[in-house]
Amino acid sequence: MTYRYPRIRPVGVPPIDSASGEELLAREVVRLAFYLPYDHPDIASGVSLALESFMLAVGEGSETINEAFIDDDEGAPLSTERWSAIHQRLRPERHWRFADDFSEGYANRVEKRRYETQLFLDGGGARTGYTFRYRARIPWRTPAPNKVSLLTATVPTEYLESRGPARVAELARTMAAPLRFATGHAGLSLQLYWPLRSTDDSLRAMAFRYPGIDLRPAWLWEEDVGFHVDGVHWMNFFAPPVLDKLGGAYGLRARLRSDDTRVEKIDGERVVVALGEWPESGDLHQGLTLPAYRELAHVLEPLLEPLERSSSATWMAAGNSFMRFTEEEALGWWRRFLG
Repeated sequence: MTYRYPRIRPVGVPPIDSASGEELLAREVVRLAFYLPYDHPDIASGVSLALESFMLAVGEGSETINEAFIDDDEGAPLSTERWSAIHQRLRPERHWRFADDFSEGYANRVEKRRYETQLFLDGGGARTGYTFRYRARIPWRTPAPNKVSLLTATVPTEYLESRGPARVAELARTMAAPLRFATGHAGLSLQLYWPLRSTDDSLRAMAFRYPGIDLRPAWLWEEDVGFHVDGVHWMNFFAPPVLDKLGGAYGLRARLRSDDTRVEKIDGERVVVALGEWPESGDLHQGLTLPAYRELAHVLEPLLEPLERSSSATWMAAGNSFMRFTEEEALGWWRRFLG
């Protein structure tokens, strides 16, 4: 491992498709995520610019991004025609505006899949660590209070090491700039390609060992984040109304005293709180508990997702569908910086 984070690259037979032989089951990545409390027509242009910035940074090809899925289709290699379809999907114009205007059959399909528009770009089945995904919430005339649209992107830690943390931080800021987010983050995450088996105790123990590595898959029920905060990360983005509840940029600076913490304005209304030059995993075996992360967690505690005992939100939001945590483990992990 580097001194900042471990290599987590287990190889084995998937628990479902055992006929495929051994393959990469998980890997550590740097993940960017932005929670957007708006419908697709209101954010499509910003998402298009964020995608453009991401592709300029990582490039298109067999080692990075070369395939795209649009809504619930079966995916296809990137091509001139495929890009045209993506750009068409990211236009803000629609012949309808709200879900109430859908045909009955289409409305039923949209409600079942839980999104209105989805784009997923990756390495065409290769475990490259590069992904881009956007999912727009269903546009009800009266939006559900916790529903948001969601954009995420990942790069492998090799990208972080070769380009340096300043380049990754700049990518996060560049993608954030056109997005109408309420909150967002960039930081280390464990990307699981298959749910863990009940016998994968060593990987589960390793995951608990490093508190700076996020274990949430970010694609289960995270569209329910709303105006809550999804935890503490290397870079933490805040905009109104969440930023207002934190006392604005001035209030955050006054409450965050760690030498590793920087509170920087993105523009007049939005800030990013960066916890050090590099993303850090910490290591509980070595007493590396990430004090800057803990300090921010206590500031954010009133706004963290209310993961209540015996609730479905606790079960899903802490990643149990993939990590197979018990409820007690899920709650313990979620509060790992608050003890």
